[in-house]
Amino acid sequence: MTAEHATIAQIRLDPRFLRAAAVLREEHERTVADIIRLTEIPAPPFQEERRAAAYLEMLRDHGLEEVAQDEVGNVMGLRRGFGNGDVLVVAAHLDTVFPAGTDVTVRREGTKLFAPGVGDDTRSLAVNLAFLRAMDAAGIRTRHDILFVGDVGEEGLGDLRGIRHLFAHHPKRERIRGFLTVDSPDVDRIVTGGIGSRRYRVTFRGPGGHSFAAFGLVNPVYAMAEAARGLAAVKVPREPVTTHCVSVIAGGTSINAIPETAVMEVDLRSASEAELKRLDDAFLRIVKDAVAAENGAREGTITADVKLVGDRPAGHTPNGAPIAKLAAAAVAAEGYVPSFEWSSTDANVPMSLGIPALRIGSGGRGGRAHSLEEWIDVEIEESLRGMRASLATILAVAEMETA
Repeated sequence: MTAEHATIAQIRLDPRFLRAAAVLREEHERTVADIIRLTEIPAPPFQEERRAAAYLEMLRDHGLEEVAQDEVGNVMGLRRGFGNGDVLVVAAHLDTVFPAGTDVTVRREGTKLFAPGVGDDTRSLAVNLAFLRAMDAAGIRTRHDILFVGDVGEEGLGDLRGIRHLFAHHPKRERIRGFLTVDSPDVDRIVTGGIGSRRYRVTFRGPGGHSFAAFGLVNPVYAMAEAARGLAAVKVPREPVTTHCVSVIAGGTSINAIPETAVMEVDLRSASEAELKRLDDAFLRIVKDAVAAENGAREGTITADVKLVGDRPAGHTPNGAPIAKLAAAAVAAEGYVPSFEWSSTDANVPMSLGIPALRIGSGGRGGRAHSLEEWIDVEIEESLRGMRASLATILAVAEMETA
C-alpha cells in the first residue's frame, strides 16, 4: 500500500469522515434543491452577477470567514484550518456557455435533472456547499485553510479570468499550496493536464464594390479562404496533442457585392506551450502571407486586423505528484478505475504557475454538456459514492486531523 492509499484509508475509517458521509446522505435532497435553485439563475458568459450574488449569500449562510466578492466577480469564503499554514483552493465555476435568454428551467424525470448548465458546473457549486455542511456537522478539522470559490469566466471567451485574478490579486495567493476545481460529475476522470489555447478573431477589410462592375478588386473573402486553407495544411504532432480549427466565419452584405469585410475566428490548442507557440507563429505568418497574396493578385488593398480573444496557458501536474496520487487513491477506494486526462479547465492557471492542481468530479453521472439537453443523474447511491471520493481528496490535500 502506498503512502497515499494509506492516507485515504485512514481518512475513510475516521469516525468524523463516516459522520460526514452520513450527513451527505441525510442532506441529499437539500443538495438536489440547491442544484435546481442555482441552475435556474441564469449565468451567461460575462453575466454571472445574479448567480454570484445568490452563491455569496449561500457561502455566508454556511458560516465561512472572510466571505467576499472580488473585483472581477468571484465569490469566496474561508474555512480556517488549525495549523496557521497554507491554503487549499476548492473552486467551481459560476458561468455557463449559454447566452442570455436561454430557458434554464430544470425538468425532473425520475432521478435525472435536465437543464442547460445543470452539470457544467452548477452541480459542483451545490456539492461544495454539501461538503461544507458535512465537514461542519462532523467536526472535521484540517491543518490548512480551505478557500471555497465560485469563480467567473471559466467558459469560452471568459478566458479563465476569475482564476487568473485570484492568483494575481488574492491577499493569500502566496500561501496557496494546492488547487482543486470541482467541474462536471465524473470522478473517475482526474484532469492532471491543462490544454493551452490561443484564440483569434481576424477581420479582413477591403474597399468593396459591385461583383460585376468592380470585378478585379481585392476580395477579403479570398484572403480569408487562403488563410483558412493554409491553417488546414499545418501538420501538428499527436504528442503532445495539438489541434487547430477555423470555428466561425462571417462577412459580406449581398450576393452581388464584393464584401468589405470578412471575419474568421480560430482556435489553436496544445498540451505544450512550446508547440502552441510554434502553431501560433505559423498561423500569424499564414494570415500575413494570405493578405500579401490577395493584394498581389488584384487591384486595391486589403488589411487584416488580428485580435487575440483568448489565451489559456498550458500546464501539467505530474501524474506521480502527491495530489494526483491522493485523488486516484480516493477514487479507487470507491471502486472506480481512475484515469489521468488532459482538458482545459480553471486548473490550467495554477498548473502553469507550478502549483499542484487538478480537476475532480462532483459525483453521479451526466451527459450532453454544453447542449440544451444537458442532464445529470442525482440517484443517491451513485451521487454519494462520487461525493465521498472527492471529499476524501479535499480532506487529504488539506491534511485532515485524524484520530
